[in-house]
Amino acid sequence: MLFRVPMQFAPAGRRPLSPGSRAGLGAALVLLVIVSAVEIADGNGANYVGLVATAPFLAAAFASWRMVLAVGVLATVVGIAFALAARGVSLATGVNVVGVALATAIAAVVAVIRERQATKIAELSKLAQVAQQAVLRPIVPQMGSLSVAGRYISATATAEIGGDLYECLDTPYGVRVIIGDVRGKGLDAVRTASIVLGSYRHVAYERADLRAIVADLDRAVARSVGDEDFVTAALVEERGGTLTIVNCGHPAPLLLRRGEVIPLEPPAPAPPLGFMPVVRPRVERLEPGDRLLLFTDGLGEARREGEFFPIADRAWRLLGHGTVGDGLASLETALVEWVHGRLDDDIAVVLMEYAGQRPVTTASIPSWEVGSE
Repeated sequence: MLFRVPMQFAPAGRRPLSPGSRAGLGAALVLLVIVSAVEIADGNGANYVGLVATAPFLAAAFASWRMVLAVGVLATVVGIAFALAARGVSLATGVNVVGVALATAIAAVVAVIRERQATKIAELSKLAQVAQQAVLRPIVPQMGSLSVAGRYISATATAEIGGDLYECLDTPYGVRVIIGDVRGKGLDAVRTASIVLGSYRHVAYERADLRAIVADLDRAVARSVGDEDFVTAALVEERGGTLTIVNCGHPAPLLLRRGEVIPLEPPAPAPPLGFMPVVRPRVERLEPGDRLLLFTDGLGEARREGEFFPIADRAWRLLGHGTVGDGLASLETALVEWVHGRLDDDIAVVLMEYAGQRPVTTASIPSWEVGSE
């Protein structure tokens, strides 16, 4: 219950004041000092006592209701002291003192309402985060010839929960990865992401062709979202050292090879899922040690002072060494430093490293012939 919020004027050993509580308390005390100084300088009675009624309202904007009451009591005492020090307590002075006490009660109620609303918002945000975490399952670190790591980089507390998604599966057709970004924010975006991932986790094992998977996912998105909603996505398949990529309006993956960073742009652009994309695959032959970075547009759009994060320029230095998990940790550290700790959008990233072709008993060919249209 809110009325069990501990008193912020706590002795040593108890929880310290929050920055907001300190700001509210400091502003209220400064106001009391200023009004007291003005009254003393004036010296002609309690002419400015009513101004101290503002102090509990200042505290109510940030501090707990208990602290608001404490500030209000102090303001009332200050008002009474100046009223008694005057040559005679006039009706106006008495009304001002009563007004300070009434303002304290109102400010305490305002603080209670604010605390309850803040609690509800925090609970809703936590529920959304839990739902999102339930949608995004942990990635198995080793799949076939690939070492894989995924990371979800949350934005600042003021940003809404996003619909970024990723999944990596070891299927009969090779290791398949999807990364995507739902248009919009909030629980609706999380719901759409869960629909896409649920469909993908089924059809990735059933469809031999990535283009058939795209068609299935497009129908799933079209059935579940509005006319103007969509999901950008990139699907990747590694089989026998051959990498096949189809892209539906998503940022191009980056191939890191021998110190170079190569954007794997699609042969032809295609719209996002929900807009009936017709995709053309891009096929690459992997070399041992190659790394592939998949990411959502929050990474490319992260900026400070209008300058975007230079992911292509810094990718090799950040991601080309250590394990794939180490690389993503370095990327997140550099990104947060670049934006000074304030992201405007959530970001999903997946980093894979190809160790070399493993022995297989079945034909190691992609879902379609290399170079097919």
